Amino acid sequence: MSLVRLLGFTTLACGCVVGRYRDVGTSREVVYVEEKGQSCGSHGHRRNHTITAERLAVAPPAGVVTLTSNPS
Repeated sequence: MSLVRLLGFTTLACGCVVGRYRDVGTSREVVYVEEKGQSCGSHGHRRNHTITAERLAVAPPAGVVTLTSNPS
């Protein structure tokens, strides 16, 4: 069992709630499905399981703004 630090929660467009955690020992980020949305049809979104970036991309987070830098 490893020690993890909570980074935050996100509600996906499908209604699933995911938590982002960082493994303290390896600095690896893990996204974990906390609650499955009632209308979610994704078989990859299972409560109490990790989720990969590909599965997360199926239902983008609601209200998330991506910041980019301008190389000038």
